[in-house]
Amino acid sequence: MFFWRIVEVVFPLVAVVSVGVWAGRRHQPEMEVANRLNMDYFVPALVFGVLVGGDFRIAQFSGLALGTLLFVFGAGAAGLVAAKLLGVLPKTLVPPMMFNNSANLGLPLALLAFGKDAMPAAVVMFLVSTTLHFSFGAWLLDHHARLRDLWKVPVLFATLLGLGLNFTGVHIWAPLMTATRLLGDISVPLMMFALGVRLANMTLAESRLGLLIAVLRPITGVALAYLVGRGLDLTDIQSAQLILFGALPPAVLNYIFAEHYRQEPEKVASIVMIGNVVALISIPLTLLLVLPH
Repeated sequence: MFFWRIVEVVFPLVAVVSVGVWAGRRHQPEMEVANRLNMDYFVPALVFGVLVGGDFRIAQFSGLALGTLLFVFGAGAAGLVAAKLLGVLPKTLVPPMMFNNSANLGLPLALLAFGKDAMPAAVVMFLVSTTLHFSFGAWLLDHHARLRDLWKVPVLFATLLGLGLNFTGVHIWAPLMTATRLLGDISVPLMMFALGVRLANMTLAESRLGLLIAVLRPITGVALAYLVGRGLDLTDIQSAQLILFGALPPAVLNYIFAEHYRQEPEKVASIVMIGNVVALISIPLTLLLVLPH
């Protein structure tokens, strides 16, 4: 039954995030160290393992990488228009429209919806989005951000190293690959758990704006992703993954950036929190569109 297939995709994600919410409310765990370890070690290991493991070549995903790039900037343009119409500062609204939850939700969803074979494509979209977030996204909030230090971000360093080995066809010693995959396997469930803890500790502010963007973001994203996929003539599976990518809610990292750069973090927190809650509805609806019946 097709409905049950959607439940099977969404339930593990909801279950792990819900455990995180419960733990966040009951124990109020300090996740800063865990999140730092994830971003500095486990996610880079996941990315590196995908890039150098298996038989795929990154050049096979050049169209998808371009599509993700066009999608992100198209979503940013939509965010700029929305900010003007709603009377909201563009620096507050544009980043949450541009940068979605491609890590905490995007990677687990790709795995659950399309299987392990879909992970390289999901990682490619995650890398494009993350690279832009740490570079262009930081510049949007602070034009004096030190982009020359971008190479020091572990996940981007792992990307460059993995891409180099992928292009040259170098094979990694099997035990080293096993160790890398073990580290990488920690990242996805920890992302989901950390998302739940983060949602449990956020307070609602400017809820009207948050609800409006929570609805606008997936509608705009799905439509834009569909148009980009058609325009670039992507394969059916890549188009489906891009559409699902377009439905993802704003990344939690948007709130962290807003807090760091003091760009109305209360409003951004509301957009992120409500957006991730509304995703419980928008993602299953999007799965109805992209999963084979």
